[in-house]
Amino acid sequence: MTLEWITSPGLVDYEEAVARMEARAAAIRAGTEPEAIWLLEHPPLYTAGTSADPRDLTQPDRFPVHVSKRGGQYTYHGPGQRVAYVMLDVAARGRDVRAFVRSLEGWIIATLAEFGVRGERREGRVGVWVSRHDKPLTAAGLPPEDKIAALGIRLRRWVSFHGLSINVDPDLGHFSGIVPCGISEHGVTSLVDLGLPVTMEDVDVALKRTFADHAPRPAVPAD
Repeated sequence: MTLEWITSPGLVDYEEAVARMEARAAAIRAGTEPEAIWLLEHPPLYTAGTSADPRDLTQPDRFPVHVSKRGGQYTYHGPGQRVAYVMLDVAARGRDVRAFVRSLEGWIIATLAEFGVRGERREGRVGVWVSRHDKPLTAAGLPPEDKIAALGIRLRRWVSFHGLSINVDPDLGHFSGIVPCGISEHGVTSLVDLGLPVTMEDVDVALKRTFADHAPRPAVPAD
């Protein structure tokens, strides 16, 4: 299957990005354009997924708030965060939404591993997490955990859009205007916050290098 990688310089308007994703998803289903992964950054904003609780928007006037039809709750996007929108034919990749989401999580984890960061899944918590062994233990005697990557997709006629975001070097204070993904007892971190001098270009290289081994594979036609 042909896959196009698209990288946008500068900051891309959120509503413009949604319109472009929807158009590309329709073209993929029509067979007129190939699958695509779009790498970009947004200006500071909050998005409300289909499960968002209005009480989790603690500073509604801080940044623009965009209602999104992707799954999930409130998320932050802004400069220093690599957003990867995945426009993939899930029908051709097995028609298993749970496996598709898990493969995207695996892709994030493999990308973080390129920088020596151990990203982990947590039952009941969307996204990818890191244990902070550099911080004091919690009351339960465990290292605190911070979120480093978020994930939320939508399917239309079995083509995915929206996708994932990895915190490279965003202003972590911008997350304080929401309860990220409805989880208040844990913090957020980034690659630079973890002490790694990683650039956006470094992350892009890692995303491309790890995708083939961790993305959902096209289904093999029956004989």
